[in-house]
Amino acid sequence: MVKNLWDNQKASQVSKGVEELVYRSNLIGTDRAVCNWGGGNTSMKTTEKDFRGRDIEVMWVKGSGSDLATMKAQNFTGLNLEEIRPLFEREEMTDEDMVSYLSHCMIDSKHPRASIETLLHAFLPYNHVDHTHPDAIISLCCADNGKQLAEEIFGNRFVWVPYVRPGFTLSKMIIEGVRNNPNAELVLMEKHGLVTWGETSEQSYAKTIEIINEAEQYINERIDEGSVFGGQKYESLSEEDATSILAKVMPVIRGAVSDEKKMLLTFDRGEDVLQFVNSQQAPELSQVGAACPDHLVHTKMVPLYINWDPQTKDVETLITSVKEGITSFKADYKEYFERNKHEDDKMFEPAPRVILIPGIGMVNSGKDVNNSRVSGALYHRAIAVMKGATTLGNFVSLSENESYNVEYWPLELYKLSLAPAEAEFSRKVAFVTGGAGGIGSETCRRFVSEGAHVVVADLNLEGAEKVAAEINEKFGANRALAVKMDVTKEEQVVAAFDKTALAFGGVDIIVNNAGLATSSPIDETTLQEWNLNMNVLGTGYFLVAREAFKQMKQQGLGGNMVFIGSKNSVFAGKNAAAYSSVKALETHLARCIAAEGGEFGIRVNSVLPDAVLQGSAIWGSRWREERAAAYGIEPDQLEEHYRKRTTLLVNIYPADIAESIAFFASSKSNRTTGCMLTVDGGVPAAFTR
Repeated sequence: MVKNLWDNQKASQVSKGVEELVYRSNLIGTDRAVCNWGGGNTSMKTTEKDFRGRDIEVMWVKGSGSDLATMKAQNFTGLNLEEIRPLFEREEMTDEDMVSYLSHCMIDSKHPRASIETLLHAFLPYNHVDHTHPDAIISLCCADNGKQLAEEIFGNRFVWVPYVRPGFTLSKMIIEGVRNNPNAELVLMEKHGLVTWGETSEQSYAKTIEIINEAEQYINERIDEGSVFGGQKYESLSEEDATSILAKVMPVIRGAVSDEKKMLLTFDRGEDVLQFVNSQQAPELSQVGAACPDHLVHTKMVPLYINWDPQTKDVETLITSVKEGITSFKADYKEYFERNKHEDDKMFEPAPRVILIPGIGMVNSGKDVNNSRVSGALYHRAIAVMKGATTLGNFVSLSENESYNVEYWPLELYKLSLAPAEAEFSRKVAFVTGGAGGIGSETCRRFVSEGAHVVVADLNLEGAEKVAAEINEKFGANRALAVKMDVTKEEQVVAAFDKTALAFGGVDIIVNNAGLATSSPIDETTLQEWNLNMNVLGTGYFLVAREAFKQMKQQGLGGNMVFIGSKNSVFAGKNAAAYSSVKALETHLARCIAAEGGEFGIRVNSVLPDAVLQGSAIWGSRWREERAAAYGIEPDQLEEHYRKRTTLLVNIYPADIAESIAFFASSKSNRTTGCMLTVDGGVPAAFTR
């Protein structure tokens, strides 16, 4: 049952007016079984002073594109009710005219555009109105016998409104239904949701919860878990087996769904998801249609269901089925678009947003991880609705044309236009080794600042987690993932790329940056010192590049690798034979991979820095003392020594290296591979020639 979260003590501390509406709205949005992410709307009517100091009746309503769970006062729009009420006398009104008219009713032009369903709030003669999409209510509204069952549950207390896309006509139907039923306490919107009201915020909220629980109790009394969705056809794989398979399959899926625009992936193995994907009815039931109009932009009309027997654990068969399924889905979607399109409609990416795999769970796609998770969260709601609807009767959905007219509805698409513009590295995943260090952490921040998601890989997990936490705090949740990885350990490198596939679906950019440095005369260089340099800077770079190459080939989307070499890659450093030799190896390895990667669209380039002391663990180690001794100076004189020896008389900082890495990883260098770029202030002895 849905909990009533109203807290009188907290409510009493909220100032009257819009803040009161914020409190109620946040409570409603907190429970996604009550209201979808981004969906639903709330309102309240108050008296305000206009710009001339006169009292006017104002309705505050949710602004388009906001989410009830997180919205604040600035996300609501104030409208002059006196100017809206006369609209009820009209016979009809187009969406375009409605939006234009409401824009003139705003008491402040800086407020967001009012919700699509503003008129239903305005026409209803109640101080507080809530429109929600509760699982239990939509189960009833999406059952073929829903209206009859509603009579059993609510008697004569409800108004049933046939499905009409939100707007002027639906708003008039609702108010006319309420006027014609003096006992009405709620409105049930067929295939859509619930409207409730009250004279106070608390009354409106309490009524919403009360009505939902009446429907939920009715459904729960009739559910037989053993026969839900026709019973179970398959058993779920263990978490270990499922994630092992997903790590191999996610890059394939990502490649297949990203042929038009790159997508990021997430996966979900919730109990409800597994119950559904493993069921007898899932192949047919999943194709009936969306459970709510609000789902369509994020989930499309139907998901892709993969026919695969999980008990075989046959990964190759699954990969084949996924590829064929996505190809077929895209072809079907293009036909759906052509059958229903209007003039000037532009087709979205035709690939599925929700992929259901028996025994495994659900894979979701989106332009970033958070959008992918929204698709998944909405499909959880769809599963709950189908479970309730099939308990009550047969699950029904919008027709194909009704679905299309919501999915491509300009008023719905307007919400998407409010998202920030995409940047150079949007929709891309960057994997940075040595990510906790000076160059690595600055590179991670640089990528994320232009839209990327990053994997901060480092032997120092605590440092990597700190960098990831800082990024997520500044740029938003789920943008960075910290991974512990020793580049010399093959199994750890493989595991790190598996984690990347599971977190994001794959990888687009790698920065081979993990490092160390030692300094010894050649006759004092031990085999241990030699092997240490070769293992970390040679073998480590090879292992990381190899695993990235495999994943990039699986995706078929191209890719970028940037190797962090050194001035010593082309300059024979004194007392640094081991370090200089392996740095030369790195840049040649990069060129070799560039030669192999061209046919797959994989570019590989190297950045050659020098003396980047800021934030560097290397320069905080014995290396500083060793290099100072090699030059016959004190350690604290090194930075000035390095500055003076450059042609430009400058110091080099991590941000300088990050900028060069970003250039090689970006579209600005998309005709360049196998190249080296020196970022050392100009050291003549290291000029490439």
